[in-house]
Amino acid sequence: MSHPTPSSAGQAPGAAGSTVEHTVPTYPEPMDAISIDAVPSSPAPSRVKDNPEGMPSKVVAAVSLGVLALTFMLNAMDRQVFFPLLGTISKEYGFSLQAGGLLATIFTLGMAIAGIPAGFLVERFSRKAVLVVSIVIYSLGTLATPFASSWGDMAVYRIISGLGEGMQAAALFAAVGAFFHLRRGLALGILGFAFGLGATFGPALGIMFAGQFGTWRAPFMIFGVLGLLLAVVVAFAVSRKFTERAISLTGVEGSYDYMPDSAYNRNSLAIAAAAGCGSIALYGFLGLYPTFLTTQLGISTGDSAVALSFVGLGGLAGLLGGWIGDRINQRTLLIVSLAVMAVLGVLIYQVQAPFAWQCVFACLMGVFGTGVFFPNMNSAIQRAVRPHQVGRAAGLFVTCYYGSAAFSGLLFAALVPSIGWQGAGLLQVTVLPLAAAAIMLIVRTPLFNNAVRAASH
Repeated sequence: MSHPTPSSAGQAPGAAGSTVEHTVPTYPEPMDAISIDAVPSSPAPSRVKDNPEGMPSKVVAAVSLGVLALTFMLNAMDRQVFFPLLGTISKEYGFSLQAGGLLATIFTLGMAIAGIPAGFLVERFSRKAVLVVSIVIYSLGTLATPFASSWGDMAVYRIISGLGEGMQAAALFAAVGAFFHLRRGLALGILGFAFGLGATFGPALGIMFAGQFGTWRAPFMIFGVLGLLLAVVVAFAVSRKFTERAISLTGVEGSYDYMPDSAYNRNSLAIAAAAGCGSIALYGFLGLYPTFLTTQLGISTGDSAVALSFVGLGGLAGLLGGWIGDRINQRTLLIVSLAVMAVLGVLIYQVQAPFAWQCVFACLMGVFGTGVFFPNMNSAIQRAVRPHQVGRAAGLFVTCYYGSAAFSGLLFAALVPSIGWQGAGLLQVTVLPLAAAAIMLIVRTPLFNNAVRAASH
């Protein structure tokens, strides 16, 4: 660790015995360059009561991270199980393609509504408490879904699930991203890996449970009960020293004067806008991909669930994607990932390849969409703000990323009747990622809080 040098540190004797002062400029040192032992453990005064002193042991930290990753995996199962069952649900209730498409992704509207408020909540209250409450909320929404009598109340239950998932995401991203501030990309990649596991096995498990119990309602009830049980596990197994210690690590003032004062600055807003464009493409693809396979390519419902699972399998690359993002220019990495997503959109919807190739393309969409784009966009927006503003950055990401996703299914479904699957895929899954890549060109990584050397001031 470097040590600050006083502005008039040394005096050299002059020719006539006088002394000449030499001023040595001082540069702010970014958080990622500071030894964790050198960071003071005193957070902002309003949060002292929520910040237990001392670091958790490695075992406690590992258990806490593992349990939280498990909750995010279940979160993914909750989201993904609806997609392959949409055809059955729509048939029973008589939903149109547009109504079903909106229903598939409307839960993200709840996530968007919860995002920014949750960002402020996790800076003012116990993050652990927010996490427990959020898991209970989305599990109750999942449990209520099978009891819906119409499109309207099912949409309400889906939005309630989204509210809980949005709260959980903001608290989870802020706590994990800040605690592992030196390896933020890798830490969020671990969460992406867990989400990928849930996305991989969720659709297949949902189809299996629906087949075993003879009803599409069974998976929602099973996952809802599991969520309530996990909330209890989090309450007892996750250490507050893990969730709240992150607050003290973001309490250093005066070292980030080269960064904008506001959490809503050029970098963070540009990243949020790019995240929104990419999300419309990714969730439009996820929401109606099984429907595209069954109606356009004649693939069975079971095989469409398998193809969708390959998206989750590709998402397991989140570990590698996050690790790379900690070591190279994140702006460049994100632009490349968005360009690859655009190319995959052409291969999936324009080429309309057979089932085996669809699985390959779906896997690659998972690699670059959920394994590279998601964790790096998530960590980049946290690096675009001063460390004590990480909660607000996480909330902004959740609102823009999932808010855009809320209507992605409806948009895709509305485009299909007028310009067909090929035209809809071109506009939504190819053009929008390219637009997001263009937005990322204005991001200035030297103003990130992990910049190697800050600008002088």
